[in-house]
Amino acid sequence: MAVLSHSHVPVTQSEFPWAIRRGALAGVMAGVVFAIFEMVASAAMMGVAETAAPLRMIGAIALGPQALDPAYSLTAASLAGLAVHLVLSVIYGGAFAAIAGGLRPRPAIVGLATAYGFALWLLNFYLIAPAAFPWFAAANAAVQFVAHTVFFGAVLGYYLWRSHEALLRRTA
Repeated sequence: MAVLSHSHVPVTQSEFPWAIRRGALAGVMAGVVFAIFEMVASAAMMGVAETAAPLRMIGAIALGPQALDPAYSLTAASLAGLAVHLVLSVIYGGAFAAIAGGLRPRPAIVGLATAYGFALWLLNFYLIAPAAFPWFAAANAAVQFVAHTVFFGAVLGYYLWRSHEALLRRTA
C-alpha cells in the first residue's frame, strides 16, 4: 500500500477500503470511550443506580419507548443499547474516514473529527431525536455536547491519526 512519506492518511483509491476499515475501528474505539463517559456522567449526575440510563435510552431506539420503563429488563435494554451504539459508531467512523481521506497533519484530522462530533450532536439531538426519539430531550445538552465532540469526535480523529502513523512506520 503506497502512502506518501509526508502523509498521515491513505491517498489512493486502492487505500480507500483500508481507510474505511480503520474508520470503522476508530468509530468502535471512540464509541466505547463515548459510552463510558456517558455512563460515568449519568452516575455522577443522577446516582449510581442510573449508570446504565444512557444505554437504556439508546436501546429504546431499537426496542421502543417501553425499554425506558424501569420494569423493562435492564439487561435487554442495555445490550440493545450497546448494539445500536456500536453499529452507529461503526457507520459514523467509516463515514468520517471517507470524508477525511485527504487530510495530512494530525491537528487537521483531530480538529475535523471534533467538528464532525459537533455536527453529529446537532444532527442527532436537534434534528433526528426530536422527531423520532423524544426521550432524548431529557438528556443533558452540555453532557451530550462534550460526549459527541470530545469523547467521540476527538477520540475518533486521534485514533485515525495514530493508525496512519503506525501504517507509515510499517511501510517505511
